[in-house]
Amino acid sequence: MNLLILALLIAGAYGCGQPTYTPIDSRVVGGSDVIANSWPWQVSLQYQSGSSFYHTCGGTLIDSQWVLTAAHCIGSRTYRVYLGKHNLALSSESGSLAITPAKIIVHENWDSYNIRNDIALIKLPSPVTFSDKISPACLPDSGVTLPNNFPCYVTGWGRLWTNGPIADVLQQVLLPVVDHATCTRSDWWGSLVTSLMVCAGGDGVVSSCNGDSGGPLNCQRDDGTWDVHGIVSFGSSAGCNYLKKPSVFTRVSGYIPWISKVMASY
Repeated sequence: MNLLILALLIAGAYGCGQPTYTPIDSRVVGGSDVIANSWPWQVSLQYQSGSSFYHTCGGTLIDSQWVLTAAHCIGSRTYRVYLGKHNLALSSESGSLAITPAKIIVHENWDSYNIRNDIALIKLPSPVTFSDKISPACLPDSGVTLPNNFPCYVTGWGRLWTNGPIADVLQQVLLPVVDHATCTRSDWWGSLVTSLMVCAGGDGVVSSCNGDSGGPLNCQRDDGTWDVHGIVSFGSSAGCNYLKKPSVFTRVSGYIPWISKVMASY
Protein backbone atom coordinates (compact mmCIF):
# COMPACT_ATOMS: atom_id res chain seq x y z
CA MET A 1 0.00 0.00 0.00
CA ASN A 2 2.82 2.40 0.86
CA LEU A 3 4.48 1.72 -2.51
CA LEU A 4 1.18 2.34 -4.30
CA ILE A 5 0.74 5.67 -2.54
CA LEU A 6 4.33 6.64 -3.42
CA ALA A 7 3.73 5.75 -7.07
CA LEU A 8 0.59 7.87 -7.15
CA LEU A 9 2.42 10.80 -5.58
CA ILE A 10 5.20 10.54 -8.15
CA ALA A 11 2.67 10.37 -11.00
CA GLY A 12 0.88 13.41 -9.62
CA ALA A 13 4.09 15.40 -9.23
CA TYR A 14 5.18 14.68 -12.80
CA GLY A 15 1.96 14.74 -14.79
CA CYS A 16 2.11 14.65 -18.58
CA GLY A 17 3.15 17.82 -20.33
CA GLN A 18 4.24 19.56 -17.15
CA PRO A 19 8.02 20.12 -17.13
CA THR A 20 9.68 21.00 -13.84
CA TYR A 21 11.85 23.57 -15.63
CA THR A 22 10.00 26.12 -17.78
CA PRO A 23 11.13 25.59 -21.38
CA ILE A 24 10.23 28.87 -23.03
CA ASP A 25 12.04 32.18 -22.97
CA SER A 26 9.74 34.60 -24.80
CA ARG A 27 12.77 36.25 -26.43
CA VAL A 28 13.66 33.07 -28.32
CA VAL A 29 12.39 33.10 -31.91
CA GLY A 30 15.19 31.18 -33.63
CA GLY A 31 17.03 27.99 -32.83
CA SER A 32 18.78 27.99 -29.47
CA ASP A 33 20.08 25.77 -26.71
CA VAL A 34 17.22 24.67 -24.48
CA ILE A 35 17.06 25.16 -20.75
CA ALA A 36 18.41 21.86 -19.43
CA ASN A 37 15.72 19.20 -18.95
CA SER A 38 12.93 21.63 -19.81
CA TRP A 39 11.56 19.16 -22.38
CA PRO A 40 11.71 16.08 -20.13
CA TRP A 41 9.89 13.85 -22.65
CA GLN A 42 12.53 14.39 -25.35
CA VAL A 43 14.30 11.17 -26.28
CA SER A 44 17.50 10.49 -28.21
CA LEU A 45 17.10 7.33 -30.29
CA GLN A 46 20.55 5.88 -30.84
CA TYR A 47 21.92 3.02 -32.96
CA GLN A 48 24.84 0.77 -32.21
CA SER A 49 27.94 0.69 -34.38
CA GLY A 50 30.77 -1.41 -33.02
CA SER A 51 30.90 -0.84 -29.30
CA SER A 52 29.43 2.68 -29.45
CA PHE A 53 25.99 4.24 -29.86
CA TYR A 54 25.20 7.24 -32.06
CA HIS A 55 22.22 9.59 -32.18
CA THR A 56 20.02 9.02 -35.22
CA CYS A 57 16.54 10.37 -34.35
CA GLY A 58 14.44 11.96 -31.69
CA GLY A 59 11.43 10.56 -29.89
CA THR A 60 8.84 11.44 -27.28
CA LEU A 61 8.11 9.71 -24.01
CA ILE A 62 4.29 9.49 -23.82
CA ASP A 63 3.90 7.01 -20.98
CA SER A 64 6.12 5.37 -18.39
CA GLN A 65 6.78 2.52 -20.82
CA TRP A 66 6.23 3.95 -24.32
CA VAL A 67 8.15 6.22 -26.70
CA LEU A 68 6.72 7.73 -29.88
CA THR A 69 8.95 8.18 -32.93
CA ALA A 70 8.91 8.08 -36.74
CA ALA A 71 8.70 4.86 -38.74
CA HIS A 72 11.50 6.02 -41.04
CA CYS A 73 13.85 6.10 -38.04
CA ILE A 74 13.56 2.35 -37.56
CA GLY A 75 15.65 -0.20 -39.43
CA SER A 76 17.44 -3.45 -38.70
CA ARG A 77 20.01 -1.92 -36.35
CA THR A 78 20.34 -2.36 -32.61
CA TYR A 79 18.86 0.64 -30.82
CA ARG A 80 18.74 2.20 -27.42
CA VAL A 81 16.51 4.96 -26.03
CA TYR A 82 18.24 7.69 -24.04
CA LEU A 83 15.98 9.57 -21.62
CA GLY A 84 16.82 12.69 -19.64
CA LYS A 85 19.65 13.74 -21.97
CA HIS A 86 20.72 17.34 -22.54
CA ASN A 87 24.25 17.24 -23.96
CA LEU A 88 25.00 14.27 -26.20
CA ALA A 89 28.74 14.99 -25.98
CA LEU A 90 28.70 14.01 -22.30
CA SER A 91 28.99 10.29 -21.68
CA SER A 92 26.92 10.54 -18.51
CA GLU A 93 24.53 13.11 -17.08
CA SER A 94 22.83 12.96 -13.70
CA GLY A 95 19.31 11.59 -13.98
CA SER A 96 19.66 10.34 -17.56
CA LEU A 97 18.88 6.76 -18.52
CA ALA A 98 19.85 4.57 -21.51
CA ILE A 99 17.42 1.71 -22.15
CA THR A 100 17.33 -1.13 -24.66
CA PRO A 101 13.82 -1.40 -26.19
CA ALA A 102 11.71 -4.46 -25.44
CA LYS A 103 9.65 -4.04 -28.61
CA ILE A 104 9.47 -1.68 -31.59
CA ILE A 105 6.18 -1.47 -33.49
CA VAL A 106 6.19 0.31 -36.84
CA HIS A 107 2.80 1.28 -38.29
CA GLU A 108 1.60 -1.62 -40.43
CA ASN A 109 0.78 0.74 -43.33
CA TRP A 110 4.06 2.66 -43.29
CA ASP A 111 4.77 3.67 -46.88
CA SER A 112 8.35 4.86 -47.26
CA TYR A 113 7.92 5.80 -50.94
CA ASN A 114 5.03 8.23 -50.40
CA ILE A 115 5.96 8.99 -46.76
CA ARG A 116 2.62 7.88 -45.34
CA ASN A 117 1.90 6.68 -41.76
CA ASP A 118 5.37 7.69 -40.58
CA ILE A 119 4.87 6.63 -36.98
CA ALA A 120 6.26 3.97 -34.65
CA LEU A 121 6.08 3.08 -30.97
CA ILE A 122 8.89 1.77 -28.79
CA LYS A 123 8.03 -0.24 -25.71
CA LEU A 124 10.50 -0.12 -22.83
CA PRO A 125 11.17 -3.31 -20.87
CA SER A 126 9.76 -1.84 -17.65
CA PRO A 127 8.15 1.44 -16.56
CA VAL A 128 10.56 4.30 -15.92
CA THR A 129 10.30 6.36 -12.76
CA PHE A 130 9.38 9.94 -13.55
CA SER A 131 11.59 12.71 -12.22
CA ASP A 132 12.41 16.37 -12.83
CA LYS A 133 14.44 15.18 -15.86
CA ILE A 134 12.19 12.42 -17.23
CA SER A 135 8.42 12.80 -17.60
CA PRO A 136 5.94 12.29 -20.46
CA ALA A 137 4.33 14.67 -22.92
CA CYS A 138 0.56 14.65 -23.21
CA LEU A 139 -1.20 13.32 -26.28
CA PRO A 140 -3.64 15.64 -28.06
CA ASP A 141 -7.32 14.85 -28.28
CA SER A 142 -8.16 12.54 -31.16
CA GLY A 143 -8.80 14.37 -34.43
CA VAL A 144 -7.95 17.87 -33.22
CA THR A 145 -6.19 20.25 -35.63
CA LEU A 146 -4.43 23.47 -34.73
CA PRO A 147 -5.19 26.82 -36.40
CA ASN A 148 -2.85 28.62 -38.77
CA ASN A 149 0.09 30.30 -37.00
CA PHE A 150 -0.45 28.44 -33.73
CA PRO A 151 2.94 28.66 -31.95
CA CYS A 152 4.67 25.30 -31.45
CA TYR A 153 8.25 24.30 -30.78
CA VAL A 154 10.28 21.58 -32.42
CA THR A 155 13.09 20.15 -30.31
CA GLY A 156 16.00 17.92 -31.21
CA TRP A 157 19.71 17.35 -31.71
CA GLY A 158 19.51 17.60 -35.50
CA ARG A 159 21.93 19.42 -37.77
CA LEU A 160 22.41 23.07 -36.85
CA TRP A 161 22.12 24.04 -40.52
CA THR A 162 21.88 22.28 -43.89
CA ASN A 163 24.80 19.81 -44.09
CA GLY A 164 26.08 21.22 -40.81
CA PRO A 165 27.08 19.38 -37.64
CA ILE A 166 24.71 17.55 -35.31
CA ALA A 167 24.01 19.57 -32.18
CA ASP A 168 25.58 18.47 -28.91
CA VAL A 169 23.08 20.36 -26.77
CA LEU A 170 19.34 19.89 -27.31
CA GLN A 171 17.90 22.69 -29.47
CA GLN A 172 14.48 24.29 -29.69
CA VAL A 173 12.95 26.45 -32.38
CA LEU A 174 9.61 28.21 -32.67
CA LEU A 175 7.67 26.89 -35.67
CA PRO A 176 4.16 28.31 -36.19
CA VAL A 177 1.65 25.86 -37.65
CA VAL A 178 0.82 26.22 -41.35
CA ASP A 179 -2.77 25.21 -41.99
CA HIS A 180 -3.60 22.38 -44.39
CA ALA A 181 -5.11 24.68 -47.02
CA THR A 182 -1.88 26.68 -47.25
CA CYS A 183 0.54 23.77 -47.00
CA THR A 184 -1.14 21.87 -49.85
CA ARG A 185 -0.94 24.80 -52.26
CA SER A 186 1.04 24.01 -55.41
CA ASP A 187 3.85 26.43 -54.51
CA TRP A 188 4.12 24.89 -51.01
CA TRP A 189 4.03 21.09 -50.59
CA GLY A 190 1.06 20.33 -52.82
CA SER A 191 -0.49 16.87 -52.74
CA LEU A 192 2.47 15.30 -50.93
CA VAL A 193 0.97 16.55 -47.66
CA THR A 194 -2.13 14.70 -46.44
CA SER A 195 -4.69 15.43 -43.74
CA LEU A 196 -2.75 13.06 -41.46
CA MET A 197 0.19 15.45 -41.48
CA VAL A 198 0.79 18.88 -39.98
CA CYS A 199 3.11 21.55 -41.37
CA ALA A 200 5.01 24.12 -39.33
CA GLY A 201 7.48 26.84 -40.27
CA GLY A 202 8.31 27.55 -43.89
CA ASP A 203 9.67 31.08 -43.43
CA GLY A 204 12.99 30.11 -45.02
CA VAL A 205 14.87 30.98 -41.83
CA VAL A 206 14.28 28.30 -39.18
CA SER A 207 13.15 24.68 -39.38
CA SER A 208 13.80 21.16 -38.22
CA CYS A 209 16.75 19.40 -39.87
CA ASN A 210 18.36 15.97 -40.33
CA GLY A 211 18.62 14.26 -36.95
CA ASP A 212 15.45 15.89 -35.62
CA SER A 213 13.36 13.15 -37.26
CA GLY A 214 11.05 11.29 -34.91
CA GLY A 215 11.11 14.08 -32.36
CA PRO A 216 8.16 16.11 -31.11
CA LEU A 217 6.30 19.19 -32.25
CA ASN A 218 5.45 20.59 -28.83
CA CYS A 219 2.31 22.71 -28.59
CA GLN A 220 0.94 24.22 -25.38
CA ARG A 221 -2.67 23.99 -24.26
CA ASP A 222 -4.56 26.86 -22.65
CA ASP A 223 -4.02 25.23 -19.25
CA GLY A 224 -0.25 25.31 -19.76
CA THR A 225 0.36 21.61 -20.41
CA TRP A 226 2.26 20.49 -23.51
CA ASP A 227 0.95 18.09 -26.16
CA VAL A 228 3.04 16.33 -28.78
CA HIS A 229 1.07 17.33 -31.88
CA GLY A 230 3.59 16.14 -34.43
CA ILE A 231 6.41 13.70 -35.15
CA VAL A 232 9.18 15.15 -37.35
CA SER A 233 8.76 13.35 -40.68
CA PHE A 234 10.32 15.17 -43.63
CA GLY A 235 11.52 18.47 -45.07
CA SER A 236 12.81 19.82 -48.35
CA SER A 237 15.68 18.07 -50.12
CA ALA A 238 16.81 21.56 -51.18
CA GLY A 239 17.69 22.45 -47.60
CA CYS A 240 16.43 22.44 -44.03
CA ASN A 241 15.10 26.00 -44.08
CA TYR A 242 13.64 26.41 -47.55
CA LEU A 243 10.98 29.08 -48.15
CA LYS A 244 7.44 27.69 -48.47
CA LYS A 245 8.68 24.19 -47.64
CA PRO A 246 7.79 23.95 -43.95
CA SER A 247 8.79 21.02 -41.79
CA VAL A 248 6.21 18.25 -42.14
CA PHE A 249 5.13 16.17 -39.17
CA THR A 250 2.98 13.08 -38.70
CA ARG A 251 -0.20 14.47 -37.09
CA VAL A 252 -0.39 12.63 -33.77
CA SER A 253 -4.07 13.46 -33.22
CA GLY A 254 -4.87 11.43 -36.33
CA TYR A 255 -3.30 8.31 -34.83
CA ILE A 256 -4.73 8.24 -31.29
CA PRO A 257 -6.79 5.07 -31.96
CA TRP A 258 -3.70 3.33 -33.40
CA ILE A 259 -1.53 4.42 -30.46
CA SER A 260 -4.14 3.24 -27.97
CA LYS A 261 -4.55 -0.10 -29.74
CA VAL A 262 -0.80 -0.79 -29.84
CA MET A 263 -0.28 0.18 -26.20
CA ALA A 264 -3.12 -2.13 -25.17
CA SER A 265 -1.84 -5.04 -27.29
CA TYR A 266 1.77 -5.33 -26.16
